[in-house]
Amino acid sequence: MATSKKDWNAIADFVYEVGILERTPRSGLWFLGTGAQSVAEHLFRTAVIGYLLARLTPKSNKDRVIFLCLMHDVGEARTSDLNYIHQRYGRLAESQAIKDLAKNMPFGGEILEAYKEEQKKETLEAKIAKDADKIEWIATLRQEGAKGNNKTKEWINIAAKSIRTPAGKKLVKLIIKMHPDHWWFDAKDKWFESRDPKLRSWKSKK
Repeated sequence: MATSKKDWNAIADFVYEVGILERTPRSGLWFLGTGAQSVAEHLFRTAVIGYLLARLTPKSNKDRVIFLCLMHDVGEARTSDLNYIHQRYGRLAESQAIKDLAKNMPFGGEILEAYKEEQKKETLEAKIAKDADKIEWIATLRQEGAKGNNKTKEWINIAAKSIRTPAGKKLVKLIIKMHPDHWWFDAKDKWFESRDPKLRSWKSKK
């Protein structure tokens, strides 16, 4: 089927709509008292975590997991993000936002189905995507805890209890245990301490 001018316009609009997520804050951090993160930043790392968990989970479809991770909060471009306190007094119609989006997009039905699948948490891919979503939040909390926010420990413990997949449970234990700076500060080559030019792979060779 040929793509009409109307469809192309809807696709272009969607590109700009997704861009709003770069400026949509994750509101849970307001109650934590420190840190800042956009929904777009959250979605990116969630997709990366989802890919990792899918690779570690036999029989899972990693492409589907990544798609679910990327799409699960896309409706917040229209509704913004509400934390649990806000939701007690008024839940935003995110599902309606996704339905409205799907009406205009030539393949919006795929986005709507992905949203529904992730929300139901019945398929293996949806369970992995949901764990990735929560693990990303736990990693964000761990980063804030490393900077001195004492509230994060209790928040992390609560979130960690909801992880369901075997790969997710194993990864979240390491995320909690490992310091966020470990990947570079404890690097074996210690290039930043030795000042050895041979270890500075980022330095252009003369």
